[in-house]
Amino acid sequence: MRWPIQLLLGSALFAVFLIAALLSLIWTPYPVTELAIADKLSPPSADHWLGTDHLGRDMVSMLMAGARTSIAVALLAVGIGIALGVPLGLAAAARRGTLLDEVIMRGNDLVFAFPSLVIAILITAVFGPSAVNAILAIGIFNVPVFARVARGAALTVWPREFILAARVAGKGAALISAEHILPNIANLLVVQGTIQFSMGILAEAGLSYVGLGAQPPTPSWGRMLADAQTFFYAYPRLALLPGLCIVMTVLGLNLMGDGLRDFLDPRLRRAVR
Repeated sequence: MRWPIQLLLGSALFAVFLIAALLSLIWTPYPVTELAIADKLSPPSADHWLGTDHLGRDMVSMLMAGARTSIAVALLAVGIGIALGVPLGLAAAARRGTLLDEVIMRGNDLVFAFPSLVIAILITAVFGPSAVNAILAIGIFNVPVFARVARGAALTVWPREFILAARVAGKGAALISAEHILPNIANLLVVQGTIQFSMGILAEAGLSYVGLGAQPPTPSWGRMLADAQTFFYAYPRLALLPGLCIVMTVLGLNLMGDGLRDFLDPRLRRAVR
């Protein structure tokens, strides 16, 4: 069996940032909260491989810690979407055409009417801006995405013969959904989870850029972009470095999603052999 090339490339690309994020938990070249005003805006050197920012903080250390923030926020937000959205989608598919199905799907439409930025504004207006509130905002937006994917995929499985056999055996809708439906749609959920992971990183960067995400002194790629806009023409690397990290991470995850789709779908798997 041959692995799709985009899966390998995407995994390798994302692994670089994941390793940097995990490494930042125990080590960074310099403390990310340590200010060194005397060294501010220093160019790349042997001491600071990518230079320093306007507060004298080491850029390599900031990018490593920023990867940790972005990946953690996106991962937890996707977890919220899966934990809430998938059961709702399975329940709607099991009760297709009933009041429960209608309530769940119209609730999804209601959430879709408010982008994650608007949800974040509503949450932060009540609780204040923070990484936790960014997770909630992005997670809430992910719930209807996974609910729709789970419902649509489950509806294609329910008419099959082995589901009819399970119903004849006396299994209820909840047990059938857990034992038979979910395993058969897991591949679609994995691919969708990868896509939403990349979207979560973009959303976190956007929220932090406008001041609604992680707050100082917690490093964030979006916050680094916001801080660098004043110095862009004189010191473009301050914006280009975190921007490049965002682009490469999202690219890696999107390649992983395409590769997983090709690998997990038997029809596409036969086509790439």
